[in-house]
Amino acid sequence: MSPARGTSRTRSYDPARTRAAVAAQLAHVRAAVSELTAEQYALPTRLGDWTVRELVAHLSMALGSVARSLELPTPSQAEATLQEYPFASAPFAAAVDERTRELAAGDDPAELLTRTADEFERILAEQPDDRLLAVRPGAMRLGDYLVTRCLELVVHGDDLAAATGTKIPYDRQALAATTRLLADALAVKAPGGSVEVRVPPFAVVQCVEGPRHTRGTPPNVVETDPLTWIRLATGRTTWAVELAAATVHAGGERADLSGYLPVMS
Repeated sequence: MSPARGTSRTRSYDPARTRAAVAAQLAHVRAAVSELTAEQYALPTRLGDWTVRELVAHLSMALGSVARSLELPTPSQAEATLQEYPFASAPFAAAVDERTRELAAGDDPAELLTRTADEFERILAEQPDDRLLAVRPGAMRLGDYLVTRCLELVVHGDDLAAATGTKIPYDRQALAATTRLLADALAVKAPGGSVEVRVPPFAVVQCVEGPRHTRGTPPNVVETDPLTWIRLATGRTTWAVELAAATVHAGGERADLSGYLPVMS
């Protein structure tokens, strides 16, 4: 996989590894949900006024999108790249919120996730990676769309862990795919080559307008760990908080990313 360097070039992902990552992270999330108590379902989350009940319902929505898209006419060609996905959710936030609340009110969240996950796994085994799906932000190949399911499972699995205190493991490949997708989205949002953002061991991107660095030690460097980066990129934490906690290290006069975060909201 080649890292994005402040360009719109799309990173490639191995479809077989992506499928395995989705399956592994889904298993971790399902195991955590199966242990939730009625009291835990009523706990608040960091997602507005959603409780854990709405959060689990939303996870079912994220998985169910594959089955729903397969019921639609097959697009004639791919229309969107993976890098566009993190920017596609905001216009649909109200509709997603409404549907999430409907599901949470009308179904047992654990049973809904079990049914949806079983259907997802069955359908996935029958579909080739190059199957086109009518999804947001535009038609995408199944193999690419599954990278976004890694993101949904990792990000919302982290939300679930934060709300309930449950330890949910992270599949390494799912964590890597999520980190890279959000890092590449930053390079799209803030194109340029004056700042190097490092999220070892998974991603390095260059971004932000200004003098492009070509050799030696970059004058503007930001470095953090994968989970901190994911939380920053999705608005679960802030630049100031993580800088103060020394979980983000930033050096150079241009190495302030606060104006570009979150990447995905």
